[in-house]
Amino acid sequence: MSTIETEIVVVGGGPAGLSAALTLSRARRRIIVIDNGEPRNAPALGAHGLLGQEGISPFELLRKGREEVTSYGGQVITGRVTDARAEGNGFRVRTDAGHDVTARTVLLATGTRDNLPDIPGLAARWGKDVIHCPYCHGWEVRDQRVGVLATGPISALQALMFSQWSSDVRFFPQGLDYSVADLAKLSATGIRVDTRTITGIDTDEDHLAGVHLEDGSTFPLDALVVPTSTTARLDGLDGLGVEVSESPAGTAVAVDTAGHTSVPGVWAAGNLTQPATQVSEAAADGTRVARNINTELIFQDADRAVAETENNR
Repeated sequence: MSTIETEIVVVGGGPAGLSAALTLSRARRRIIVIDNGEPRNAPALGAHGLLGQEGISPFELLRKGREEVTSYGGQVITGRVTDARAEGNGFRVRTDAGHDVTARTVLLATGTRDNLPDIPGLAARWGKDVIHCPYCHGWEVRDQRVGVLATGPISALQALMFSQWSSDVRFFPQGLDYSVADLAKLSATGIRVDTRTITGIDTDEDHLAGVHLEDGSTFPLDALVVPTSTTARLDGLDGLGVEVSESPAGTAVAVDTAGHTSVPGVWAAGNLTQPATQVSEAAADGTRVARNINTELIFQDADRAVAETENNR
Protein backbone atom coordinates (compact mmCIF):
# COMPACT_ATOMS: atom_id res chain seq x y z
CA MET A 1 0.00 0.00 0.00
CA SER A 2 1.64 3.23 -1.18
CA THR A 3 1.05 6.45 0.72
CA ILE A 4 -0.39 9.51 -1.02
CA GLU A 5 0.56 12.82 0.56
CA THR A 6 -1.73 15.83 0.21
CA GLU A 7 -2.69 19.00 2.04
CA ILE A 8 -6.40 18.40 2.49
CA VAL A 9 -8.41 15.20 2.28
CA VAL A 10 -12.14 15.63 1.73
CA VAL A 11 -14.14 12.60 2.86
CA GLY A 12 -17.38 12.56 0.90
CA GLY A 13 -17.92 13.60 -2.70
CA GLY A 14 -21.46 14.96 -2.64
CA PRO A 15 -22.48 18.59 -3.24
CA ALA A 16 -20.75 19.85 -0.07
CA GLY A 17 -17.55 17.86 -0.54
CA LEU A 18 -17.15 18.61 -4.24
CA SER A 19 -17.97 22.31 -3.80
CA ALA A 20 -15.33 22.50 -1.08
CA ALA A 21 -12.86 20.61 -3.25
CA LEU A 22 -13.50 22.95 -6.19
CA THR A 23 -12.90 26.03 -4.04
CA LEU A 24 -9.74 24.57 -2.51
CA SER A 25 -8.38 23.39 -5.87
CA ARG A 26 -8.88 26.86 -7.29
CA ALA A 27 -7.02 28.17 -4.24
CA ARG A 28 -4.07 26.06 -5.43
CA ARG A 29 -4.38 23.60 -2.57
CA ARG A 30 -3.47 19.96 -3.05
CA ILE A 31 -6.66 18.07 -2.29
CA ILE A 32 -7.97 14.53 -2.54
CA VAL A 33 -11.66 13.65 -2.39
CA ILE A 34 -12.59 10.15 -1.20
CA ASP A 35 -16.11 9.08 -2.14
CA ASN A 36 -18.06 5.80 -2.10
CA GLY A 37 -20.45 6.82 -4.89
CA GLU A 38 -23.63 6.58 -2.78
CA PRO A 39 -25.21 10.04 -2.40
CA ARG A 40 -28.15 10.52 -0.05
CA ASN A 41 -30.42 11.55 -2.93
CA ALA A 42 -29.48 8.61 -5.17
CA PRO A 43 -33.11 7.31 -5.35
CA ALA A 44 -34.42 10.69 -6.57
CA LEU A 45 -35.02 11.31 -10.25
CA GLY A 46 -33.68 14.85 -10.05
CA ALA A 47 -32.24 17.54 -7.79
CA HIS A 48 -34.42 20.63 -7.48
CA GLY A 49 -33.98 24.23 -6.40
CA LEU A 50 -30.46 24.29 -7.83
CA LEU A 51 -30.04 27.40 -9.97
CA GLY A 52 -28.90 26.59 -13.50
CA GLN A 53 -29.18 22.83 -12.90
CA GLU A 54 -32.88 22.45 -12.10
CA GLY A 55 -33.99 18.81 -12.20
CA ILE A 56 -30.53 17.43 -12.94
CA SER A 57 -29.95 13.76 -12.12
CA PRO A 58 -28.05 13.42 -8.82
CA PHE A 59 -25.40 11.28 -10.48
CA GLU A 60 -25.00 13.65 -13.44
CA LEU A 61 -24.53 16.54 -11.01
CA LEU A 62 -21.75 14.65 -9.23
CA ARG A 63 -20.14 13.63 -12.53
CA LYS A 64 -19.95 17.28 -13.55
CA GLY A 65 -18.64 18.23 -10.12
CA ARG A 66 -15.84 15.67 -10.29
CA GLU A 67 -14.84 16.93 -13.73
CA GLU A 68 -14.65 20.48 -12.44
CA VAL A 69 -12.55 19.49 -9.42
CA THR A 70 -10.07 17.48 -11.48
CA SER A 71 -9.82 20.25 -14.09
CA TYR A 72 -8.11 22.37 -11.40
CA GLY A 73 -5.76 19.61 -10.30
CA GLY A 74 -7.83 18.04 -7.54
CA GLN A 75 -7.99 14.27 -7.24
CA VAL A 76 -11.12 12.16 -6.72
CA ILE A 77 -10.72 8.54 -5.67
CA THR A 78 -13.41 5.91 -5.14
CA GLY A 79 -13.50 3.94 -1.93
CA ARG A 80 -14.93 3.58 1.56
CA VAL A 81 -12.94 4.92 4.47
CA THR A 82 -11.97 2.09 6.79
CA ASP A 83 -9.82 4.07 9.21
CA ALA A 84 -9.04 7.72 9.89
CA ARG A 85 -7.02 9.14 12.75
CA ALA A 86 -4.56 11.83 13.80
CA GLU A 87 -0.94 10.97 13.12
CA GLY A 88 2.06 13.21 13.77
CA ASN A 89 1.20 16.76 12.72
CA GLY A 90 -1.63 15.64 10.46
CA PHE A 91 -3.98 12.79 9.66
CA ARG A 92 -3.97 9.41 7.95
CA VAL A 93 -7.00 8.05 6.08
CA ARG A 94 -7.23 4.53 4.66
CA THR A 95 -9.84 3.04 2.32
CA ASP A 96 -11.10 -0.41 1.40
CA ALA A 97 -9.66 0.13 -2.08
CA GLY A 98 -6.12 0.21 -0.68
CA HIS A 99 -5.60 3.97 -0.58
CA ASP A 100 -3.44 5.34 2.23
CA VAL A 101 -3.68 9.14 2.35
CA THR A 102 -1.86 11.50 4.69
CA ALA A 103 -3.04 15.09 4.98
CA ARG A 104 -2.56 18.22 6.99
CA THR A 105 -6.31 18.81 7.29
CA VAL A 106 -9.48 16.72 6.98
CA LEU A 107 -12.88 17.94 5.79
CA LEU A 108 -15.78 15.61 6.53
CA ALA A 109 -18.67 15.89 4.07
CA THR A 110 -20.11 12.39 4.23
CA GLY A 111 -23.71 13.51 4.62
CA THR A 112 -26.48 11.81 6.51
CA ARG A 113 -28.58 8.65 6.31
CA ASP A 114 -32.39 8.76 6.40
CA ASN A 115 -33.98 6.35 8.89
CA LEU A 116 -37.12 4.97 7.27
CA PRO A 117 -40.04 3.36 9.14
CA ASP A 118 -40.14 -0.42 8.83
CA ILE A 119 -43.24 -0.59 6.64
CA PRO A 120 -43.36 -3.15 3.81
CA GLY A 121 -42.83 -1.55 0.40
CA LEU A 122 -41.92 1.89 1.69
CA ALA A 123 -38.16 1.83 1.09
CA ALA A 124 -38.63 0.77 -2.54
CA ARG A 125 -40.57 3.97 -3.30
CA TRP A 126 -38.27 6.28 -1.30
CA GLY A 127 -37.18 9.36 -3.25
CA LYS A 128 -39.82 8.75 -5.93
CA ASP A 129 -43.36 9.08 -4.58
CA VAL A 130 -42.47 8.41 -0.94
CA ILE A 131 -40.81 11.70 -0.05
CA HIS A 132 -39.96 14.00 2.84
CA CYS A 133 -39.00 17.51 1.70
CA PRO A 134 -41.62 19.96 0.38
CA TYR A 135 -39.00 22.14 -1.30
CA CYS A 136 -37.38 19.13 -2.98
CA HIS A 137 -40.58 17.39 -4.11
CA GLY A 138 -43.55 19.68 -3.46
CA TRP A 139 -43.89 20.90 -7.05
CA GLU A 140 -43.82 17.34 -8.38
CA VAL A 141 -46.81 16.34 -6.19
CA ARG A 142 -48.80 19.56 -6.60
CA ASP A 143 -52.58 19.08 -6.65
CA GLN A 144 -52.17 15.35 -5.99
CA ARG A 145 -53.53 13.16 -3.20
CA VAL A 146 -50.86 13.44 -0.52
CA GLY A 147 -50.60 11.42 2.67
CA VAL A 148 -48.32 12.31 5.59
CA LEU A 149 -47.13 9.41 7.75
CA ALA A 150 -46.29 10.65 11.23
CA THR A 151 -42.91 9.68 12.66
CA GLY A 152 -42.37 12.31 15.36
CA PRO A 153 -43.11 15.81 16.66
CA ILE A 154 -42.51 17.67 13.37
CA SER A 155 -44.82 15.49 11.28
CA ALA A 156 -47.88 17.70 11.82
CA LEU A 157 -45.82 20.66 10.59
CA GLN A 158 -44.88 18.69 7.47
CA ALA A 159 -48.56 18.07 6.75
CA LEU A 160 -49.21 21.78 7.10
CA MET A 161 -46.30 22.57 4.79
CA PHE A 162 -47.52 20.29 2.02
CA SER A 163 -50.94 21.98 2.07
CA GLN A 164 -49.21 24.81 0.18
CA TRP A 165 -48.79 22.45 -2.79
CA SER A 166 -51.99 20.41 -2.55
CA SER A 167 -55.46 20.93 -1.13
CA ASP A 168 -55.84 17.15 -0.72
CA VAL A 169 -53.62 16.26 2.24
CA ARG A 170 -54.36 13.50 4.76
CA PHE A 171 -52.44 13.11 8.03
CA PHE A 172 -51.87 9.67 9.58
CA PRO A 173 -50.71 10.08 13.23
CA GLN A 174 -49.66 6.39 13.47
CA GLY A 175 -50.69 6.27 17.13
CA LEU A 176 -48.64 9.31 18.12
CA ASP A 177 -50.18 12.11 20.18
CA TYR A 178 -50.34 15.67 18.88
CA SER A 179 -51.36 18.84 20.67
CA VAL A 180 -54.80 20.35 20.40
CA ALA A 181 -53.17 23.39 18.78
CA ASP A 182 -51.48 21.28 16.09
CA LEU A 183 -54.66 19.39 15.28
CA ALA A 184 -56.64 22.64 15.18
CA LYS A 185 -54.23 24.04 12.56
CA LEU A 186 -54.59 20.93 10.43
CA SER A 187 -58.37 21.02 10.64
CA ALA A 188 -58.57 24.75 9.92
CA THR A 189 -56.48 24.35 6.77
CA GLY A 190 -58.53 21.45 5.41
CA ILE A 191 -56.12 18.64 6.29
CA ARG A 192 -57.96 15.47 7.27
CA VAL A 193 -56.66 13.39 10.18
CA ASP A 194 -56.95 9.61 9.70
CA THR A 195 -56.25 7.68 12.90
CA ARG A 196 -55.93 4.31 11.15
CA THR A 197 -52.38 2.92 11.11
CA ILE A 198 -50.57 2.52 7.81
CA THR A 199 -49.28 -1.07 7.53
CA GLY A 200 -48.00 -1.25 3.96
CA ILE A 201 -47.58 0.42 0.59
CA ASP A 202 -49.79 -0.30 -2.43
CA THR A 203 -48.23 0.11 -5.86
CA ASP A 204 -49.49 -0.01 -9.44
CA GLU A 205 -46.61 -0.95 -11.73
CA ASP A 206 -43.97 1.69 -10.92
CA HIS A 207 -46.20 4.15 -9.07
CA LEU A 208 -47.59 4.54 -5.58
CA ALA A 209 -51.29 3.69 -5.64
CA GLY A 210 -52.08 4.06 -1.96
CA VAL A 211 -51.46 2.71 1.52
CA HIS A 212 -52.68 -0.43 3.25
CA LEU A 213 -54.36 0.25 6.59
CA GLU A 214 -54.77 -1.75 9.79
CA ASP A 215 -58.46 -2.44 9.11
CA GLY A 216 -57.58 -4.27 5.88
CA SER A 217 -58.61 -1.46 3.57
CA THR A 218 -56.46 0.44 1.09
CA PHE A 219 -56.57 4.21 0.88
CA PRO A 220 -55.65 5.75 -2.51
CA LEU A 221 -52.74 8.21 -2.56
CA ASP A 222 -50.41 9.62 -5.20
CA ALA A 223 -47.62 10.54 -2.77
CA LEU A 224 -46.68 9.72 0.81
CA VAL A 225 -44.64 12.12 2.93
CA VAL A 226 -42.40 10.50 5.56
CA PRO A 227 -40.53 12.98 7.81
CA THR A 228 -37.41 10.97 8.62
CA SER A 229 -34.91 11.15 11.41
CA THR A 230 -31.30 11.03 10.23
CA THR A 231 -28.01 9.47 11.27
CA ALA A 232 -24.65 11.10 10.56
CA ARG A 233 -22.64 8.97 8.13
CA LEU A 234 -19.40 8.34 10.02
CA ASP A 235 -18.52 4.82 8.92
CA GLY A 236 -14.76 4.29 9.32
CA LEU A 237 -14.28 7.69 10.95
CA ASP A 238 -14.54 6.76 14.64
CA GLY A 239 -10.77 7.11 15.04
CA LEU A 240 -11.03 10.88 14.57
CA GLY A 241 -13.18 11.22 17.68
CA VAL A 242 -15.33 14.14 16.51
CA GLU A 243 -18.19 15.20 18.74
CA VAL A 244 -21.67 14.20 17.57
CA SER A 245 -24.79 16.09 18.63
CA GLU A 246 -28.16 14.41 19.13
CA SER A 247 -31.69 15.77 18.78
CA PRO A 248 -35.17 14.37 18.13
CA ALA A 249 -34.39 14.79 14.42
CA GLY A 250 -31.31 12.54 14.63
CA THR A 251 -27.54 12.92 14.87
CA ALA A 252 -25.10 15.38 13.29
CA VAL A 253 -21.45 16.33 13.66
CA ALA A 254 -21.10 19.32 15.98
CA VAL A 255 -19.30 22.32 14.46
CA ASP A 256 -18.72 25.97 15.29
CA THR A 257 -19.74 28.79 12.96
CA ALA A 258 -16.58 28.38 10.87
CA GLY A 259 -16.97 24.63 10.39
CA HIS A 260 -14.42 23.40 12.96
CA THR A 261 -15.32 20.13 14.66
CA SER A 262 -14.27 19.34 18.22
CA VAL A 263 -10.96 17.99 16.84
CA PRO A 264 -8.37 20.59 15.70
CA GLY A 265 -7.62 20.17 12.03
CA VAL A 266 -10.87 18.34 11.29
CA TRP A 267 -13.70 20.29 9.67
CA ALA A 268 -17.21 19.33 8.58
CA ALA A 269 -19.79 20.71 6.15
CA GLY A 270 -23.11 20.03 4.46
CA ASN A 271 -25.79 17.54 5.54
CA LEU A 272 -23.36 15.96 8.00
CA THR A 273 -23.75 19.06 10.18
CA GLN A 274 -27.17 20.30 9.01
CA PRO A 275 -29.29 17.31 7.89
CA ALA A 276 -32.24 19.38 6.65
CA THR A 277 -30.31 21.32 4.01
CA GLN A 278 -31.09 21.01 0.31
CA VAL A 279 -28.47 20.35 -2.38
CA SER A 280 -27.90 24.06 -3.01
CA GLU A 281 -27.47 24.78 0.71
CA ALA A 282 -25.07 21.86 1.19
CA ALA A 283 -22.99 23.03 -1.77
CA ALA A 284 -22.91 26.59 -0.41
CA ASP A 285 -21.85 25.32 3.01
CA GLY A 286 -19.03 23.32 1.44
CA THR A 287 -17.79 26.45 -0.32
CA ARG A 288 -18.03 28.53 2.86
CA VAL A 289 -16.12 26.04 4.99
CA ALA A 290 -13.49 25.59 2.25
CA ARG A 291 -12.79 29.33 2.31
CA ASN A 292 -12.35 29.15 6.08
CA ILE A 293 -9.98 26.21 5.76
CA ASN A 294 -7.85 27.98 3.17
CA THR A 295 -7.73 31.18 5.23
CA GLU A 296 -6.71 29.33 8.38
CA LEU A 297 -3.95 27.46 6.55
CA ILE A 298 -2.62 30.74 5.12
CA PHE A 299 -2.37 32.24 8.61
CA GLN A 300 -0.79 29.07 10.00
CA ASP A 301 1.84 29.17 7.26
CA ALA A 302 2.50 32.86 7.91
CA ASP A 303 2.94 32.24 11.65
CA ARG A 304 5.29 29.35 10.90
CA ALA A 305 7.33 31.51 8.52
CA VAL A 306 7.67 34.23 11.17
CA ALA A 307 8.81 31.67 13.75
CA GLU A 308 11.38 30.20 11.36
CA THR A 309 12.70 33.68 10.51
CA GLU A 310 13.14 34.53 14.18
CA ASN A 311 14.84 31.20 14.88
CA ASN A 312 17.33 31.82 12.08
CA ARG A 313 18.46 35.20 13.41
